[in-house]
Amino acid sequence: MNAPVDVSFFQRAAKPITSYRPYWAKRFGVAPFLPMNRSEMERLGWDSCDIVLVTGDAYVDHPSFGMAVIGRVLEAQGFRVGIIAQLPARKA
Repeated sequence: MNAPVDVSFFQRAAKPITSYRPYWAKRFGVAPFLPMNRSEMERLGWDSCDIVLVTGDAYVDHPSFGMAVIGRVLEAQGFRVGIIAQLPARKA
């Protein structure tokens, strides 16, 4: 078996997330909601998301929900964050 080979020439540490310039949030402000589909992105004037969070839980934009907290922390760092959450329950 061949052992994995490190092909990098320099030691590289992971770049801290707080080291990125908060471009989007500083320039346009925080979004009133994190989009869950293309039409919501268009309402915010976004053409794409920088990060998409995927969860099997329902999404509620409230600090008691983990995905909302993670999404808002990433947004505060300047990323445009979208959410793919559990589909809404259908009424029987």
